[in-house]
Amino acid sequence: MQYTISVTVFLAIIIVVRLRRTTHARSRVDEAFTVFTAVVFGVLIATTAWGHAILQLVDIAVEATH
Repeated sequence: MQYTISVTVFLAIIIVVRLRRTTHARSRVDEAFTVFTAVVFGVLIATTAWGHAILQLVDIAVEATH
């Protein structure tokens, strides 16, 4: 039996774990790494159907506020 894990799911787990830590103990390098992983996660998810659905929801929210 072979198991696979999506890079997007792996990055989502890393982001959640890193954001749950206390903020006063973070260094600049630690914060930069968290931002970098979040940006890579956004790029990976943007091309999926789920990413397009999120984009449509954000578009609807922006249009509702104008």
